[in-house]
Amino acid sequence: MIDLGLSKLAIIGVVALIVIGPEKLPKVARMAGTLYGRAQRYLHDVKSEVSREIELDELRNLQKEVQETAQSFKESVENTIAQNIDDVDAAWRDLPSSNAPSATVSDLERKARDFRRKKLVRNSAVPGWYKQRHGGKAHIMSGAARVKKFRPRSSSTSSFF
Repeated sequence: MIDLGLSKLAIIGVVALIVIGPEKLPKVARMAGTLYGRAQRYLHDVKSEVSREIELDELRNLQKEVQETAQSFKESVENTIAQNIDDVDAAWRDLPSSNAPSATVSDLERKARDFRRKKLVRNSAVPGWYKQRHGGKAHIMSGAARVKKFRPRSSSTSSFF
């Protein structure tokens, strides 16, 4: 900006006072201030618009880069998956039939029976006499029933006495 010192402003003020006159000077100064404010607002709007456009251009470039990277990543993943599938298919076809699992139906039935028996042992219910002796819960009680059970008893039924 222009470097205006106190002396230069005083000289400009004296010249303006002489040229314009003391009657019109406040009105002219007010108009000059208004125009200066408008110019500042206009410059601020222009600067913000330019910075917004620059940010949009950067975002567009970033979006293009991300899309290109994602596309190349997608292609490389698809190629890797296809290659692995081909390797597994080739390995599966090359297996001799003698290495096939020799699990028979009876083995599977025995394993299923053992599993069910062990699961029953793990999940079996605790007897009622054991729960009574050790303070376990005999049955599930709802929240409302628990509130009713442990609510203090009042001697009178009305709250006014």
